[in-house]
Amino acid sequence: MNFDQLIDRSSTFSYKWADEGADVIQMWVADMDFQTCPAVVEALQRRVAHGVFGYTRVPDDYYVALDEWFTRRHGWSIAADSVIYTSGVVPAISAIIQALCHRGDGVIVMTPVYNCFYSSIRNSGCMAVSVSLLTCDNAYAIDFDALERACSVERNRLLLLCNPHNPGGNVWSRSDLQRVADIARATGTIVVSDEIHCELTFPGIDYVPMATVDIPDELLVVCCSPSKAFNIAGLQIANIVAPDARLRSRIDRSINDNEVCDVNPFGPLALIAAYREGGEWLDSLRQYLYDNYLALRQFFAEHLPQLPVYRMEGTYLAWVDCRCLGIASEELEERLHKAGVHINAGSMYGAEGEGYIRINFALPRARMLEGLRRIKATL
Repeated sequence: MNFDQLIDRSSTFSYKWADEGADVIQMWVADMDFQTCPAVVEALQRRVAHGVFGYTRVPDDYYVALDEWFTRRHGWSIAADSVIYTSGVVPAISAIIQALCHRGDGVIVMTPVYNCFYSSIRNSGCMAVSVSLLTCDNAYAIDFDALERACSVERNRLLLLCNPHNPGGNVWSRSDLQRVADIARATGTIVVSDEIHCELTFPGIDYVPMATVDIPDELLVVCCSPSKAFNIAGLQIANIVAPDARLRSRIDRSINDNEVCDVNPFGPLALIAAYREGGEWLDSLRQYLYDNYLALRQFFAEHLPQLPVYRMEGTYLAWVDCRCLGIASEELEERLHKAGVHINAGSMYGAEGEGYIRINFALPRARMLEGLRRIKATL
């Protein structure tokens, strides 16, 4: 696969490339500017050639492919009857909160964190309870004491975990996750783990599924999808894994109540093809992303050394500390957009993100470096 290929995404109704006709390099919303793996494309082409696109039933092969992939690559066996498929991880999280919480309950998040967590909590009538991550040497760590205090509050029924973490780029270790599990067990807090970025780890870094640490089934729900790793978010396919039958029944009811229980004809086929035939392609992608990350870090070290790039272990979303500039994140985003590069303001991810920017580097290296040159010229 040639990840250096420049692909024109204009006239494809791309949300990321909405500035059609403008000379703006898009380094914001989390999708990649690479074609997905050939096996997925071929599977979709065969399906399109059939020409009939009616309501879709997920086949048994879907669950087999899901289980084989996670067992083989991550040591996590997923029973078919523990899976609820849906159209995306964000709708899944919203449905889970509504299923497992009462209005007014607290939902704990470790901040800064993915912005849609906040909207899912708010739209479900609950309150976001922030536990700030600790900062040490331009990297984040979990504040376990603060987390335990938050989990000990009776109304805080649920912890939304981001594993790997967006926007910090942490791939939480087994010991980190076990400490989270121990706190959950001691306080009766349900852990909902968003593991959508799980495949995108850097060399030598292993993703640890939350389901593989010692945590009671009745305190665990995991959300996963091939959408980030294989760049197929628009195909709208994701899975909720809930080992406990009681929790699963409540979540399934909520998925149906929210009308996100149906998927399109292409999502299940794409998942099967990706998980059956996409391993080699994914490993090449991961190496390319890691090389992009190293190039980005080197660029900032040489040209903008006053703006630290946080140390990452995975994802393709760099987190850059711009607080020394004394400029609000939203103003930074606006200035850079006018200069021809679109990034995300750190304030999107909570109060702890103010003064930071998030940069999507999942694009051909030449285009990424041009975007970085525009950032340098502006900042």
